[in-house]
Amino acid sequence: METERPAWRSRAWITAVTVLVFLALVLTTTGFANPVSAWATFAAAAGFTVAVISWTLIRTSEQRRHYEDELAAWAAERATQGERLRIARELHDLASHGLGLITVRAGAARTVPGPEGEAERVTALADIEHISRQATTELRRMLAVLRSPGPAPLRPGDTLADLPAIVTAANAAGVTTALAVDESGDMSPGVQLTVCAVVREALNNTLRHAGPTHARVEVHRDRETVVVTVRDEGPAPDGNHDPVPATACTGCANA
Repeated sequence: METERPAWRSRAWITAVTVLVFLALVLTTTGFANPVSAWATFAAAAGFTVAVISWTLIRTSEQRRHYEDELAAWAAERATQGERLRIARELHDLASHGLGLITVRAGAARTVPGPEGEAERVTALADIEHISRQATTELRRMLAVLRSPGPAPLRPGDTLADLPAIVTAANAAGVTTALAVDESGDMSPGVQLTVCAVVREALNNTLRHAGPTHARVEVHRDRETVVVTVRDEGPAPDGNHDPVPATACTGCANA
């Protein structure tokens, strides 16, 4: 459960000002018998004022440190929640991608008629075994990272140079994909990572909902915006997927 951001609340200066105003009112309404008593009273008032201000500074400093500790704990909790959500998304994508590939490959092999059907089913079983091993290896790697007490190993984020590999993986899974990337100039690493994530998720959805089909990925720049469009032709007429129309997925990111 997400907690609210700590707020800075300190009434030390309000209390100090109230006390000093009250002291000033007392001094202005008090009569003095002689100059000596007046000077003594003002000296005592000055000492009291210094003490009040010193207490206020110390109290404010303590409250500031306490607030900063609470803020640091709140930020750490937010970061932990964000990391948990990211890991959940990674596990979801990994599991759904692997199961989607297995489902499509098995369904396609089952529908092949004639003498070629047996050979296709043998090949499909080999592909399913390979996909299952890959998914299991990735799951084990991610679980090992979660169990490790040290920091997770770092690896470079996806860039536009990884788009051909993403398309190649989709082709191997049965989605015949064409890639068109226009000259987009300088693009921040975060935007490139987002573009790759959009393309990968769109092709996974195409594979999951349309099965073996044709798709086209287009990446171009519109002024300060990078536009990613993924279109597919829908399921093949002889496919065993639900009859859904051809779809187009478009995503934008500021460059």
